[in-house]
Amino acid sequence: LRSALITSVLNLERLELDLFRCAGGAGTAGPGRRLFGGQIVGQALVAAARAVSRDEQVHSLHCYFVRAGDPKVPVLYEVERTRTGKSFSVRSVKAIQHGKPIFTCQASFQLSQGSPVQHQFTMPTVPPPEELLTQEELIQKFLQNPNLAERYRKHLNKIQAEDVPIDIKPVNPPDILGSEPQEPKQLFWVRARGYIGETDMKVHCCVAAYISDYAFLGTALLPHRQYRIKFMVSLDHSMWFHAPFRADHWMLYECESPWAGACRGLVQGRLWRRDGVLAVTCAQEGVIRVQETPNQSKL
Repeated sequence: LRSALITSVLNLERLELDLFRCAGGAGTAGPGRRLFGGQIVGQALVAAARAVSRDEQVHSLHCYFVRAGDPKVPVLYEVERTRTGKSFSVRSVKAIQHGKPIFTCQASFQLSQGSPVQHQFTMPTVPPPEELLTQEELIQKFLQNPNLAERYRKHLNKIQAEDVPIDIKPVNPPDILGSEPQEPKQLFWVRARGYIGETDMKVHCCVAAYISDYAFLGTALLPHRQYRIKFMVSLDHSMWFHAPFRADHWMLYECESPWAGACRGLVQGRLWRRDGVLAVTCAQEGVIRVQETPNQSKL
């Protein structure tokens, strides 16, 4: 089956040469809630990619989330052809709802160029995805526990009900019912659900943009699990694409949070191909507001 990320979630309708529209709803964070940030990033990159030649490939993007996206109405994407050079081209994208920008993005594209200057970090050593349980299987194990508190059961059922078009296999799944602080690092195998196949590399980059925002900012919360989240939303998101990859093949997502403070958290991520090649680097900052749980209250 073709991946839903290609057939619906990241599928845009061209209204004018550099004006696109998507239907609202697909890939949202839930009923009545804001649009999923990864969906907006991925769709904006689709719009930008349609304004460059086939031979140019995306090498970076830098985005700001300006307003909450409304899942009930379509999003318009306006592309500006900021610069077309001999080696690099820049496209600026504005996402609009209710007549106001909700998101801005600049994407840079490059014609293929070889270079003797090459190096990369080493991929972490982890079990292969075939030896790990999917997120759905892990949740199912928790739900089979007869002593599971009702509020946890409701929360897990809610996660399970979300129609997420990606497969996820955590390497060291956290105890989702515990509140012990953990190191702000997590590793999980990810891939698009369904078939994408050999196609323009820009398509796989758009899918990776969607995938990259999933569970990313949550890395910054791992040392602070004793708090209840009041509000958490992405502020900005950046990606750098290093090597070709298939978004419908398993990739290892290595996430870490080097800093949090001032109601903000910073996260960094690396998407590794199974053969150890570093394919993508990501960074994001988000607003994180928490409240003390009753047993922490000073009253």
